[in-house]
Amino acid sequence: MSSVRKTETIPEWKREEVGELVEFIDSYASVGIVGVAGIPSRQLQAMRRELHGSAAVRMSRNTLTNRALEEVDDGVEALTEYVSGQVALVGTNDNPFGLFKQLEASKTPAPINAGEVAPNDIVIPEGDTGVDPGPFVGELQTVGAAARIQDGSIKVTEDSTVLEEGEVVDDDLANVLVELGIEPKEVGLDLRAVYSEGVLFEPDELELDVDEYRADIESAAAAARNLSVNAAYPTAATAGTLLAKASGEAKSVGLFAEIESPDVVPDLIGKADAQLRALATQIDDEEALPEELQGVETAPATEPADDDADEEEEQADEETEDAEETDDDADDDGGDGGDGLGAMFG
Repeated sequence: MSSVRKTETIPEWKREEVGELVEFIDSYASVGIVGVAGIPSRQLQAMRRELHGSAAVRMSRNTLTNRALEEVDDGVEALTEYVSGQVALVGTNDNPFGLFKQLEASKTPAPINAGEVAPNDIVIPEGDTGVDPGPFVGELQTVGAAARIQDGSIKVTEDSTVLEEGEVVDDDLANVLVELGIEPKEVGLDLRAVYSEGVLFEPDELELDVDEYRADIESAAAAARNLSVNAAYPTAATAGTLLAKASGEAKSVGLFAEIESPDVVPDLIGKADAQLRALATQIDDEEALPEELQGVETAPATEPADDDADEEEEQADEETEDAEETDDDADDDGGDGGDGLGAMFG
């Protein structure tokens, strides 16, 4: 008995639809799959309008979406794993992180129906419900809210958690929430996965705290700059700090060794003057002192030049530890030390 070979006939409209889907996928740098279940038609249209200009949403049959993804190939076919239930394609030339942030921002509050699972703890807040006294106070108490009639109105006396995350909403609670105008869930396009530049991203990989991420980058840059300074490895970012540090250390050596360098002589004179004045305060017989030193009771407010050099070196050391200071600040710090000593003892 010979077998009968059957040839699948694909309707023309399906071919055209797959062709349009392939064109859609090829048109964007990043392509993803979003869940659209439970989104009312009006809200879905509003979301599509909000995304206009930055991202586009394309809905089709799942079988045709899978066929288009496989036809494009090039790695994007990995998205077929996420095509189930009510989904749509989303395309953008933005990066996946920007797409995820935009989709999350486009979500809107919505009422929750009986039979649905609470996405988070449902809380009826303390306050006046605005409902006149009547059976509704009993309905509130039935669902677990602390409620009573007060001053001619039904009031909730404290924040009341009436359902915990993961529990199923019943008819009574659904009706109470509608009456109070509480919308405990968010409706929007849930990104399941996005493929971009050869990499497949899932939502948990795209949910970033931008401020924290920026702080981490800045901290890493500061640590790298500090390492460069401590290792005496010159770069465009650290050359100024290294020069300021070297200048302070060289000056300190010059003062300690009493080298009569033009850059050090003013500080040596200042050091000698300070020592002379300190010595003068120890001599009881003022007549034994030169006239200009008579009456000197204490040393001048300025400290000896050795201490000034030490301070200058410490200042340069502080610059190596504070990697967030700019190079201009480092240059200024290095130069101001010499000018200050010259002005002090000039």
